[in-house]
Amino acid sequence: MHRRSLKLVFLMGLAALAAGPLRAKVFLTVDEALRLAFPGCAVERRTVFLTPAQKTRTEQLSKGEVKSALVNLYHATCDGKDGGTAYFDSHVVRTLAETLMVVVDPQGKVARVEVLAFAEPEDYLPPGKWYGQFLGQALSDDLALGHHVRGVTGASLTARATVDAVRRVLAIHQELRGQELRGAAKP
Repeated sequence: MHRRSLKLVFLMGLAALAAGPLRAKVFLTVDEALRLAFPGCAVERRTVFLTPAQKTRTEQLSKGEVKSALVNLYHATCDGKDGGTAYFDSHVVRTLAETLMVVVDPQGKVARVEVLAFAEPEDYLPPGKWYGQFLGQALSDDLALGHHVRGVTGASLTARATVDAVRRVLAIHQELRGQELRGAAKP
């Protein structure tokens, strides 16, 4: 290669670095998502650290990896009653990130799934109505692609990542709820 060509390649590389990494398309902020999920409710953020045993049980329940023991949850109280709990799950779909909000109702079932941010090409994003099939779902073996969840042509990796995220959230919620119940039973 000529010096001028090397210089051009170098300058193009610098320009690409200066442009920064590709950014995810942000559809909702955390605050906007929480207002949609819990209109008129008081929302309290809690931070919990899963013990190694809880993390292991959660991985067994979800049938997947739980990358962090740190859990931030947002519990809603609506007119003095339990309004549910929202969790935000960020994960990689194919090679880029997606962030979902999964709301779990007081009975431990999915009340809402919202896409907050998606860095993959939007062609890989399922249509909004596809997420509706999670409503009312509890953690079970049937909460899987090809069972209670239909796949999406052209967005199969997103569908798989979404099912994994919902299962992870439901497992975390179940484990934390079990901890509360076990703690309440102590004298």
